[in-house]
Amino acid sequence: MLLKEIKTIFHKELDTIYSNGEVSSFFHLLIEEFLGLERFILAFQPNYVISKEDEQPLFEALSQLRLQRPIQYIIGKTCFMDLDFMVSEGVLIPRPETEELVQWVLEGKDENEERNILDIGTGSGCIAISLAKNMKNARVHALDVSEEALAIARKNAKINKVAVSFIQGDILTLDSLGLKFDLIVSNPPYVRESEKSVMQKNVLEHEPDSALFVPDETPLVFYEAIVAFAQRNLSEKGELFLEINQNLGKETSQLLETYNFLEIELRKDIFGNDRMLKGIVSR
Repeated sequence: MLLKEIKTIFHKELDTIYSNGEVSSFFHLLIEEFLGLERFILAFQPNYVISKEDEQPLFEALSQLRLQRPIQYIIGKTCFMDLDFMVSEGVLIPRPETEELVQWVLEGKDENEERNILDIGTGSGCIAISLAKNMKNARVHALDVSEEALAIARKNAKINKVAVSFIQGDILTLDSLGLKFDLIVSNPPYVRESEKSVMQKNVLEHEPDSALFVPDETPLVFYEAIVAFAQRNLSEKGELFLEINQNLGKETSQLLETYNFLEIELRKDIFGNDRMLKGIVSR
């Protein structure tokens, strides 16, 4: 079958669900992943033909896209901070906003400085691994309650050739890890249950609820635990970085004030939403 005919089928089947640009992007990602073809193949070889065997994974992926399964789960990986990460339904798909958080952490840092770093709720390991890659002498630790997530994170650390110490534990009950940290970072669950109505189907039906949602009655439950843990376990002048719910910037900032953090800074993401928070521990 002609490859361009398959592309036409993708648009016919999916353009009512996704934007035209998204469908083209999906198609190019799939032919690169499954067939090893560059995205510009049809520009140079408009009559490129693929075999029946090579058609199969493309049409299987099309069926999954119709059901709005995320493309990252279909191909089993995604890109974050210019690094490749394995992903599956057991972990949240890394977002561009989280890249901004990592870039903020790295701002003004000496890549050769020795630091003890903890990533709380590591998921795929994207934050911890990116920091380990960019801070060569840092001792990076990563905590998650899910053993499934930690198994994926360990594979991602191996893929990206960095050393990260992975720890299974629940931040809601954890008092200490027996270490003092110079920097703690976290992107915990922060979407309120009532906010599900404005979320896309591909997120609601495929990404793990435990990594996304919190009760409306206690939307800062993870932040309260993380900030209290950071107050106890950060070294003097240690830094805390958080990704936050855009609608709870004021409330989350006040939480840091309650625990005597200094130099509290709230930053917006590329979409203009309150998304990141930083504080310096003080005792």
